[in-house]
Amino acid sequence: MAGKAEDYDSSEIRVLEGLEPVRLRPGMYIGSTGYDGLHHLIKEIADNSIDEAIAGYANKIEITILKDGGVRVDDNGRGIPVDIHPKTKKSTLETVLTVLHAGGKFGDGGYKVSSGLHGVGSSVVNALSTHMTAEVYRDGKTHHIEFDLGKPIMELQVTNGSPKEHGTSITFYPDPSIFKETTTFDYDWVANYARHQAYLTKEILITVKDERTGARESFYFEGGIKSYVKRLNNGKEVLSDDIFYVEKQMADTAVEIALQYNDTFAETMKPFANNVLTPDGGMHVVGFRTGLNRTINDYARKNGLLKEKEDNLTGDDIKEGLTAVILVKLPDPQFEGQTKNKLGNPEVRGYVDKVMTEYFGYYLEENPAIAKKIVGKATLAARARKAARAARDNVIRKGAFEGLNLPSKLADCSSRNAEECELFIVEGNSAAGSAKEGRDSRIQAILPLRGKVLNTERARLDKMLANAELVSLIKGLGVGIGDQFNLDGLRYHKIVFMTDADVDGSHISTLLLTFFFRYMPDVIKSGHVYLAKPPLFGLIKGTGNSRKIDYIYDEAALEKTLTAKIAERKAAGTKIDEDAERFKQAGYTAQQRFKGLGEMDAAQLWETTMNPENRILIRVNIDDAEKADSIFSKLMGDQAELRKNFIQARAASVDLDDLDF
Repeated sequence: MAGKAEDYDSSEIRVLEGLEPVRLRPGMYIGSTGYDGLHHLIKEIADNSIDEAIAGYANKIEITILKDGGVRVDDNGRGIPVDIHPKTKKSTLETVLTVLHAGGKFGDGGYKVSSGLHGVGSSVVNALSTHMTAEVYRDGKTHHIEFDLGKPIMELQVTNGSPKEHGTSITFYPDPSIFKETTTFDYDWVANYARHQAYLTKEILITVKDERTGARESFYFEGGIKSYVKRLNNGKEVLSDDIFYVEKQMADTAVEIALQYNDTFAETMKPFANNVLTPDGGMHVVGFRTGLNRTINDYARKNGLLKEKEDNLTGDDIKEGLTAVILVKLPDPQFEGQTKNKLGNPEVRGYVDKVMTEYFGYYLEENPAIAKKIVGKATLAARARKAARAARDNVIRKGAFEGLNLPSKLADCSSRNAEECELFIVEGNSAAGSAKEGRDSRIQAILPLRGKVLNTERARLDKMLANAELVSLIKGLGVGIGDQFNLDGLRYHKIVFMTDADVDGSHISTLLLTFFFRYMPDVIKSGHVYLAKPPLFGLIKGTGNSRKIDYIYDEAALEKTLTAKIAERKAAGTKIDEDAERFKQAGYTAQQRFKGLGEMDAAQLWETTMNPENRILIRVNIDDAEKADSIFSKLMGDQAELRKNFIQARAASVDLDDLDF
């Protein structure tokens, strides 16, 4: 490993300010005090271990969810310094864990590259924990200290240890008075975090353990981001098995790029700066696109793949089917905003551009068969783009309530306040008729669907715009499509898929979800897409004017209801005929199963599925876009075997109430 442990001491730890504000306003430091904020605590501690690995001092990290609700993070790095800090006059270990903005990220000789921009992590976690224990192994000794609510409850204890042992172990317990929503850690979140960090830091072993269940996973990728690209393309047909990869040091910045093309029409781009995902891109992405576009166009011109009179391929043409991971490591990353969504260092643009132009140029020259496929795919995309332009101009609404006429089959609402308006996309003319009759016409619009819409996972924009059902939907929504998409034009802030509670209905919902995910993901991310949950059963009691129906929404709820009713009747002394049908044992006169929305009249559809006071709507969320992309590729793509395996593995555990990706 690079570097010497003895070079890392108190002189490299710089103190900026105190810790007092953290418990008062925790959201300022970890984003929220809900699920996301809770798990951010793990990231803050583990990122310090990752920094040790990036610097070349650690190659093993272990994250353990403890049975008693805590989390322990261990690494085999140098160990946090333990000597007396010159400013605080306390041990450097205590200083790092109790003083805000104290850490190796602020010293001149600490980390040259760090994933933590602000350096507040360990102390913030300590402040928001009921208890924290820190152990440091270095110089042949074990150094132990404990804290409650961010304050030390003991002096630093030092005992003899193994002279070969080195590293840091931090254990913490989140404070339930801060994290009132939950203090239960999600193993899947931890494993996903560990997997990504292992992809981004080559040859580091990260192990995740859950003492509550016995679950355990280890992640180690020699290929680093090459392995990441391979995973992102899992389930997709690639143009070539070969993955372009380059790693180059440019001045004080390391540039690492991996890319591979597949036969889909979407781009998957994962840009990172010092292992921090920058979803809004930044200078490294600008440099990458500039270099990629120039190199492909130059190669196409030079080799006669673009005719003299043809226009250059655009960035949109070239990014179709591209899967790329960009990782830059630099000493002073300038992230835009507290959330670090965008990298602002201007010099990085030139570094990445130069690396792409030179090394991807070599790659195309050395792999002419792959180069021809890439250019051919981009050329086909250019032709489709031109063919789609005229069709798109015919369906895009220029504003929220002006421009082209709304689709004729849309039964619009009278309100023009998008925040209160709801669009129900309804399967079948019969159900749509009932929905139109039973709706609140002031705020609820109805758009009927005839049959199943196009599977947009395998369709370009030009083909999609030839589909009448999708054109009606696009026109009705008012947000446009493609490069003219504008979320501000959305005419309805609730878009509800109302389909039959059967296999065909689920398929239609999945096709609609595919369309929104691939072409209007911001509509989903903004929380505007919902699934209606119509009842499966009606339990009928009485007749005529005294007739009453209890609506039941799934098999499990039906059994629970019947069991409870039978128990009530038995407790009241009613004699139960055990041979009678279950609904009769429970005291109902009849049981109805709704095979489709069309079986309900307008009043029933309103009462069960459309009335805001009674209905069940499931909001569609994208918690993990990468996972969602993989699921859509498997379920809606061409590879039937992947789809079959996915369905078989999950068939027994499918829950309609758990639709977050």
